[in-house]
Amino acid sequence: MKVLVTGANGFVGAHLCRRLVERGADVRALVRQGSDQSELKGQSVDIVHGDILDLASLERATQGCEQVYHLAANVKFFTRNPEAMRAANTQGTRNVLTAARKAGVRIMIHTSTAAVLRRGTNSPSADETMLKDDHEAVGVYELSKLEADRVAMEACAEGLPVIIINLAAPIGPGDAKPSPIGHTIIQFLKGRFPVYTNSGLNVVDVRDAAEGHCLAAEKGTIGHRYILGGENISLKDFLGVLGELSGVPSPTIQVPYALTLIGGVMGEITGRLTNKEPLACLASVRMGKYPHYVSIDKAKRELGYRPGPIRASLQEEIEWFRAHGMV
Repeated sequence: MKVLVTGANGFVGAHLCRRLVERGADVRALVRQGSDQSELKGQSVDIVHGDILDLASLERATQGCEQVYHLAANVKFFTRNPEAMRAANTQGTRNVLTAARKAGVRIMIHTSTAAVLRRGTNSPSADETMLKDDHEAVGVYELSKLEADRVAMEACAEGLPVIIINLAAPIGPGDAKPSPIGHTIIQFLKGRFPVYTNSGLNVVDVRDAAEGHCLAAEKGTIGHRYILGGENISLKDFLGVLGELSGVPSPTIQVPYALTLIGGVMGEITGRLTNKEPLACLASVRMGKYPHYVSIDKAKRELGYRPGPIRASLQEEIEWFRAHGMV
């Protein structure tokens, strides 16, 4: 079976390619010309160059494929160019769907984010029914992913066999870019995380996330969405585990949300002046106002999804970052 993976050289994409090959798939890995392909090195995949904003390149890449896994996206909470992010995440998704329809694929897996699911004090664990409205989106990243989800479901209504994955924060080795959670871990390891807030998140081993994508293609229901997550954990406990594993002291001071907003404003200013991702920006601070926990019951029940504990995954990620000179 020939499959296409967009964003194949990304954190989750590279692990997904490896898992698909292990399952016997003939994998075509779509990457941009000149991009870092180190995580694909040694993998038995057919690397093809293209861009999700270039429809012609996508049509060439999808030709003859039975399945498409669309993971390519602009995944940043801070950006100096919101229109470019919306183009990549929304128009890019539309292009991939168009190419997949033309190729007549049997399954189209669209990877979204758990960040598009509603959360708050009255809904501590979001499920697949709790999709945000646009006015609830925090920052351009969430808005662009909500738009991409709608585009995917519209394509499904028109006959394309689409399944949506809402992915929690992936952890583990190989986070070269790094991802937003990887950025947080790096800043912690550098001693730049002096305080914490009353927040929380869901984290999942990247290899479990890759397996979950395969299970969704095998067992998922067309037109449905599935949350692929791991453990719900408070930010305090998450930083505590990082401290135990790394030897870096974890913060002991909790600060109120209002104070973190000031830090977010300062981060925005710093990021725009330096063109570097700050420790915190307004979007990341606002996203952390409440714990963002999710339920993976549907994926467990319908897909047989069984993620493992996260402690060993965090240890591997810490060691990987250190071995690659990122801290």
